[in-house]
Amino acid sequence: MASKRVLLLGGHGKVSLFLTPLLVSRSWHVTSVVRDPAQSGDILSTVKDFPDKLIDVLVSSLEDVKSKTDAQQIINQSRPDFVVWCAGAGGRGGLSRTQAVDRDSCRSFIQAAADTPSITKFLLISYIGSRRAKAPWWTEDDWRSTQEVNKGALKDYHPAKLASDECLTAIASRRKDLQAIVLRPGVLTDDDGTGKVSMGKTKARGSISRADVAGVAAELLDSEARGWVDLLEGDESIKDAVGRVIRDKVDCVEGEDVDSMIQRYD
Repeated sequence: MASKRVLLLGGHGKVSLFLTPLLVSRSWHVTSVVRDPAQSGDILSTVKDFPDKLIDVLVSSLEDVKSKTDAQQIINQSRPDFVVWCAGAGGRGGLSRTQAVDRDSCRSFIQAAADTPSITKFLLISYIGSRRAKAPWWTEDDWRSTQEVNKGALKDYHPAKLASDECLTAIASRRKDLQAIVLRPGVLTDDDGTGKVSMGKTKARGSISRADVAGVAAELLDSEARGWVDLLEGDESIKDAVGRVIRDKVDCVEGEDVDSMIQRYD
């Protein structure tokens, strides 16, 4: 694939720090957005073996992005072909901050990206339990445990994240040339990456290393994949798993009411 420009939102997150060198190694230019200038050194250290011209660090608080216009200003500065949302409140700041970052800011960037014809891909990192209905391939135990987590520990995060997932899905249904990918990993770990995953219609419970999430995100961006992609650790190589998901047209939005999503964001 020809050289691309990537806007990486939430650039100092652990997944982003793994993802940045994977993107730059493809000779893609990355604009990494962080909220604190002190975080720049960590990002630059991940790409110290690559040309400086392939990385920019943009200091801007995503919490302050409250509209499509705010998001468009950042997009105009970075001029991306692809947008990657890898940001989140991380449970800090309570309900109001979770809604501000994981829902409102994210949706603002989705809407601004959709209105920018030069942006052809938007990859949103979500989580495997972000859905309204039981996945048809899940067991009743899978669904029960997912609901317990969503109504318990993730009671603020779940509706905020789901709103963003649905927004991207709805908007991509109208702008057919926007390749929308919702990557939905299980519990994230700091284990070393193995390069082996279970992808697509997986079970509901399990874990995956942040390094492997980054590896999958990079491979998805460098492919024709689209739709919801569930992800756990497994036995299939990342490249083979991505190829299979594309070939078999796997989309884990199955079981959700996409028409209702579209109506909500009409």
